[in-house]
Amino acid sequence: MNIRKGLAVAGAALAVATSVLGFSSPASAAARDGDCDSGEFCYYYNSDQAGSISDFAASENDYGATQPECYEFKGAGNGQGVCVKNNAASVWNRTGSTVRVYYNSNFGGAHQDFAAGAKGNLNSTLKNNNASHEFAPSSRTDMSDALYKASGGQVTAAFDGYESTPGRHEGIDFARSIGSDVHALVSGTVIYVARGATGSGGLSTISVYNSSLNKTVIYLHTAPKAAVTVGDAISKGELIADESWRGVSSSSAAHTHVEVRNGRQTHAAVSVGDPVLDNPDPTAFWHSQGYNEK
Repeated sequence: MNIRKGLAVAGAALAVATSVLGFSSPASAAARDGDCDSGEFCYYYNSDQAGSISDFAASENDYGATQPECYEFKGAGNGQGVCVKNNAASVWNRTGSTVRVYYNSNFGGAHQDFAAGAKGNLNSTLKNNNASHEFAPSSRTDMSDALYKASGGQVTAAFDGYESTPGRHEGIDFARSIGSDVHALVSGTVIYVARGATGSGGLSTISVYNSSLNKTVIYLHTAPKAAVTVGDAISKGELIADESWRGVSSSSAAHTHVEVRNGRQTHAAVSVGDPVLDNPDPTAFWHSQGYNEK
């Protein structure tokens, strides 16, 4: 839990209108007046809807962290002038839809939903750790369901979830069973294929680059389909491989490693023995593509 920051000098609000449907920037918060009006989502500095209020009429993906650029608590009372980010304790949702509060900016990380009209305290994970919120969040598909298009699978190693292996795990490992169909989670162009072989020395790779997102999604340890070759245009949901244990020491540990990398990348990042995460927070990306990390 973050320690509350000291009171900052409130910045002057700029007179720029905010779109109800779009994402605003801290400079566009002139309509905010520190009162929780109908149609607004409101943070409170203290628990149980007490202290200064910060009111919003739209989704916001980053509140800003310092004055004068940040969204601040504007209403009278304890906390007035403090930046909202990582300083809210309770909310009142006066909109007509669910509003989701996120731990990270860009709608990432742990979240808590508040139904239309609901008042409540942020839970122990999000209290004083709030970085973005989303009006009417769309439903998401579990990644394992989309990956296997069957009964789904299980996460065997979460992002950065190593417990006994030295290094930072750069992807998410899913497992269902050897031979299970593996489908592309994001469309793009195949820029690299290594077919490998079963066993610890036979790592396989399929790298799919999406130019519009400027991201590469990389699949490891699978048996690539014979038809999957460099230059192919791959559609979201297309069958690309069978689950296998290529580059894995034991068939009992067969799984599919899924990793998103920034830019055009042919190879996965180093995960074993590397203490640095090349892509420190892919959660927002997977959310933007309609997935939960399950």
